[in-house]
Amino acid sequence: MKLNKGEKIPEFKLRDHQEEEITLEKFEGKNVLLSFHPLAWTSVCRNQMQALEDNYEEFADNNTVPLGISVDPVPSKSAWAEDIGLENLRLVSDFWPHGEFATKLGIFIKEKGISGRVNILVNDQGEILWAKEYDIPELPDIDEVLEAVADNS
Repeated sequence: MKLNKGEKIPEFKLRDHQEEEITLEKFEGKNVLLSFHPLAWTSVCRNQMQALEDNYEEFADNNTVPLGISVDPVPSKSAWAEDIGLENLRLVSDFWPHGEFATKLGIFIKEKGISGRVNILVNDQGEILWAKEYDIPELPDIDEVLEAVADNS
């Protein structure tokens, strides 16, 4: 992973599970947590996304919008969001071109066709404020994530 504090991430234009276009410009004046997970429909990824959903208000209180991102297609993200009961969290698809955004960030695992499990906190200009990579089976510590968010709000 080559994500360093202060560096800018590439621009992106992706769709969320409700078919809405997602870009950084949509979140002017806010920080954005890009919470990459390898695949929908897996237990650790579900727990990662539900932790973001469960703490959505704390993110909002710290002027931050969390986004869950994976290489799954939009219809799968939509069905999964409904299945796990998400009401606030947006699930974003990096499906086509397959994993292009994750590849630009250097976190795509080509031989597996998935992104790594990575949290990247950026400001509305795309500057990295904090980033952490996790082992694929590891659930990110939500308290650590919330601390990073609070420290950068």
